[in-house]
Amino acid sequence: MSWLQISLHFDRDLAERAAGEIEALGAAAVTLEDARDDPVLEPAPGDTPLWPEIVLTALFEDGPEGRLTAMADTDVWSARRGFHLSRIEDKAWEREWLRDFRPMRFGRHLWVCPGDQRPADEQSAVTIHLDPGLAFGTGTHATTALCLEWLDANPPVGMRVVDFGCGSGILAIAAARLGASEVAATDIDPQALTATRANAARNRIAGRVRVTPADDQVPEADLVMANILAGPLIDLAPRFARALRPGATLVMSGILAEQTEPVISAYAEWFDFRDPAERDGWVRLTGRRLETN
Repeated sequence: MSWLQISLHFDRDLAERAAGEIEALGAAAVTLEDARDDPVLEPAPGDTPLWPEIVLTALFEDGPEGRLTAMADTDVWSARRGFHLSRIEDKAWEREWLRDFRPMRFGRHLWVCPGDQRPADEQSAVTIHLDPGLAFGTGTHATTALCLEWLDANPPVGMRVVDFGCGSGILAIAAARLGASEVAATDIDPQALTATRANAARNRIAGRVRVTPADDQVPEADLVMANILAGPLIDLAPRFARALRPGATLVMSGILAEQTEPVISAYAEWFDFRDPAERDGWVRLTGRRLETN
């Protein structure tokens, strides 16, 4: 099957109305993207991030051209700044990342490999074979890389580990491959849970990785890792404090450099943070659970 893709350029005040009208014409998918360079990095829960100028992209099953005539009759068509029309062939889009993904090393020994590819240094490698499916986490993003490098330098041998917001399961699997006795992997996204279960089985450590939906209770652990966003991390501070015994470790990323101090402040009652690491504007925080509170 091929698809008809239409991209339209609008000002912000017309974008939501345009999306509604185009969905009513039978679009299989409608996305809104920044037309310039005005990112909304972390909207408040429930908010829709809208930029001053927006590119709306609609995907239709290829077929009769009548839908173009119908679209031309809508009010939003005359308000567009421009448009682009193309046909694209159907693909297994969730597998497209494999085309450019090669084995990557994190720290001295930890390797992440797509599919059945092998690391360059197999003899001393600790290898994760990964297929993220539709979930976040391949190691290419700075926040994931920072967490993987920390794990390589600090193997959680014999520890109980929580990977909160597990995505593809990459951190949970890395912890298990590096010696964790048990790992609880949690996420609010069902696709992430599916990907984590599949990747744990692929790496033959399914027996040590327990995959469950995230809820109000964070399992007790010696190490909690959370690679999500600053807002949720701030809200989670009391729950992470309850899950970790005194002296235990908390590793967090998904934090922009300018968000570092608010996150640290939210945890100051329970954790002592040392030596933050930064890459590409993103920060990893490592904290030790204090004896009090």
